[in-house]
Amino acid sequence: MASLRVLFRENRILIIASTTFFFIGIAFWGAFNTVLDATNSLYFCVSCHEMESTVFQEYKTTVHYNNRSGVRAICSDCHVPHPWIYKMKRKIEASAEIYHKIVGTVDTVEKFDAHRLEMAKRVWDVMKSTDSRECRNCHSFEAMLPEAQKPRANGQHTSAMKDGGTCIDCHKGIAHKPVHKQLEANPAPATFDIQ
Repeated sequence: MASLRVLFRENRILIIASTTFFFIGIAFWGAFNTVLDATNSLYFCVSCHEMESTVFQEYKTTVHYNNRSGVRAICSDCHVPHPWIYKMKRKIEASAEIYHKIVGTVDTVEKFDAHRLEMAKRVWDVMKSTDSRECRNCHSFEAMLPEAQKPRANGQHTSAMKDGGTCIDCHKGIAHKPVHKQLEANPAPATFDIQ
């Protein structure tokens, strides 16, 4: 017992400093996660007037906003990955969107619509490259009952399961203006870089 007192006395500054930094680390991590959670809220997402006056109005008319089961998918459910490392990557990429807000690239409905197809293509490319990971946070082929679906949906889902298809292959425009219909009319490559 005496040796513990001596050990504490000789190393008290180190022990106090270690304990202090440990609790500071916990406080920092808690604050960081609180802010991160706040940036995933619907309120945060639509706090920019660009989002409130465009995509949010479209989203409110979809099954992801109101539906018979009362389950609501918000912006971050579809646009922010759940796994931590991918979530951090997306948050860093989103910082470019702050720049475009400041310089006014999409600060009116007209400017937003002028860049809408380009922005949508970027989102679709990411969703395709991740096998529609964010869709699959809620939806899965394993949980589907194709026989309970309408014939067309049954056929499409059955083919997708067999052929390795992914959600975004068919479900472009599921929560926003169906801008994918412009793909055939506007095959030009994207020139607006938000990244």
